[in-house]
Amino acid sequence: MILADEAATLQAGARLAGAARAGDVITLSGALGAGKTTLARGFIAALGHTGDVPSPSFAIVQPYDELAPPVWHVDLYRIEALSELEELGLDAAADAVLLVEWPERAGEGVWPEALRLSLDQPDPCTRSLTAKVPAAWVGRWPFP
Repeated sequence: MILADEAATLQAGARLAGAARAGDVITLSGALGAGKTTLARGFIAALGHTGDVPSPSFAIVQPYDELAPPVWHVDLYRIEALSELEELGLDAAADAVLLVEWPERAGEGVWPEALRLSLDQPDPCTRSLTAKVPAAWVGRWPFP
């Protein structure tokens, strides 16, 4: 799917939020600047958050527990070892949606039922979004 600009990326995040459920894991892969955080901002804003949605690059985990469903925005870019991943306590987010940037840092096999999104930026304005849609999202995937 082609996302023509930042507004389209925000809108894609908002459409995903309308289909997400507590317990879902949505992974966001792509190079720096590809639009992962922008998509997450659209997702979180669509659920009613009105403040800033900073990249969690330094905090690593940014919870939005006031939302329904709650959302934990996670950025694994700075994770260097699997033991660090265990220390984040992500298993405590069973009733939240996990939005995970840089999921490849967690290794293969983590979150096998995740909705896996990949963003690419073929030119300075346009982004492309590809998805691996798991069985749990069949009937909920909001894009044609």
